[in-house]
Amino acid sequence: MYLQRWRLICVFAVISLFHGICNSQKAPDYTFVHDAVSAPSVSYHDYIVIGGGTSGCPLAATLSQGATVLVLERGGSPYGNRNIENLANFASSIADISPNSPSQQFVSEDGVVNTRAREAGWDEKLVEKSYEWVERKVAFKPPVLAWQSAVRDGLIEVGVTPDNGFTYEHLFGTKTGGSIFDGSGHRHTAADLLEYAHPNNTAVYLFATVHKILFSTVGERRPRAYGVIFEDKAGRMHGAYLRKEAGNEIILSAGAMGSPQVLMLSGIGPMQHLKDHGLKVLLDQPMVGQGMADNPMNAVSLIEVVGITRFGSYIETISGSGFVYQTGQPGMMPPPAIGFMNMSIRGGIILEKIEGPISKGHLELRNTKPKDNPSVTFNYFKDPEDLRKCVLGMKTIIDVLNSKAMSSFRYDDMPVEALISMMEGLPVNLRPRHLTAAISLEQFCIDTVMTIWHYHGGCQVGRVVDRDYKVIGVDSLRVVDGSTFNASPGTNPQATVMMLGRYMGQKILQERAANRVKTVK
Repeated sequence: MYLQRWRLICVFAVISLFHGICNSQKAPDYTFVHDAVSAPSVSYHDYIVIGGGTSGCPLAATLSQGATVLVLERGGSPYGNRNIENLANFASSIADISPNSPSQQFVSEDGVVNTRAREAGWDEKLVEKSYEWVERKVAFKPPVLAWQSAVRDGLIEVGVTPDNGFTYEHLFGTKTGGSIFDGSGHRHTAADLLEYAHPNNTAVYLFATVHKILFSTVGERRPRAYGVIFEDKAGRMHGAYLRKEAGNEIILSAGAMGSPQVLMLSGIGPMQHLKDHGLKVLLDQPMVGQGMADNPMNAVSLIEVVGITRFGSYIETISGSGFVYQTGQPGMMPPPAIGFMNMSIRGGIILEKIEGPISKGHLELRNTKPKDNPSVTFNYFKDPEDLRKCVLGMKTIIDVLNSKAMSSFRYDDMPVEALISMMEGLPVNLRPRHLTAAISLEQFCIDTVMTIWHYHGGCQVGRVVDRDYKVIGVDSLRVVDGSTFNASPGTNPQATVMMLGRYMGQKILQERAANRVKTVK
């Protein structure tokens, strides 16, 4: 999916945690959010949304204004968790790999440590209104401290111009973007968007793991989705079904890891791969799980100051970074981000991240257990154009570090080359190291690549879903999340994914109303 314009909340965020809310109710006091252990064994709804994350919450909130909606979220609530809610503890939530943590660790086949949440023709006016709808709840103007100011001035000094000041717009040059942390350091999430939801039409179940989508084939022109089977944390199984009314749908919003995984577990995917796992094939769809991509990051950032270059690399920064490791082990998150909330530290980090990327990989099932991570390969820098952009980005970082604006932060006895050598020696991933990485920026990019959790693909528009996000080859099933993206911007796509949920919610309700008019006639 390509948009002519991306608007971004340029701040680092954990991949889609659960998010929940409503018109007359305020977070976190939602009466419609419950643990799945309290779910009935059988229930009926107009829409079933699988995944209560970045796209699922705005989608459900919007649909609830005209229909009944069930949201099934594999994780828990962000509310009441100080690690998630507070700026000072935010890094801890990403580093937490305990069974009850908001994120679940996986390592790609490329050897990069990563995490996942336990959870067409565009109408430009509607896109704009959808962004504004999101921003009213979750976007704030951040303070720009000394380090960010110096990097901002350094970017402008080395030619990443113009200075665009504070803006949500995606513009070439240097900017300060919005933050999901308000002035009190409180984190706002897509869960806050459920404040728009109609409480009487909304049900959200937490710790609800979807095993598969059910399809009817008898008397149907083609398979039609009609329900889901999900498991609560006590191991009990539940059935949720669509009401027998035209236009009712199941919508996958489980993210780039979850949505293709659920499709495969439901019998939609590459035929031989499904057979190899003993799964009954409903639809041979070889493109499910294909086109997986992760924007590679290298560092020498909850990111607020951003330099958007014209060659496809994004230079971003955050101050107050520290380095924390488990002895001899790569971190759950890129080491420069761990401990970054200690604002007393005089310094910071700068990273570069490329747009796109062009390099693509794939996702496959490891087994048929829905709680286990699938296998994913991103093929970082497989396409030489991605590597070229990384090298140009690193050269820009070197120029910024050597700029006059950054002079008060430089150590006289530590040239930039020494910083690069230091990064090469840190255990930021599980990839092999090469002696040439300290002198070759190409090798440095390859050896020290990290994730910034903006992976996407697996259910791409034109391959797995059509321009209305309907799964090709079946009825009553859509995918609305980052798995449908063909590319991602260099900065954080969080606001765009939220916008997509809101936008498609409105489109689906419009389609529902139009179909009812036709039926009456």
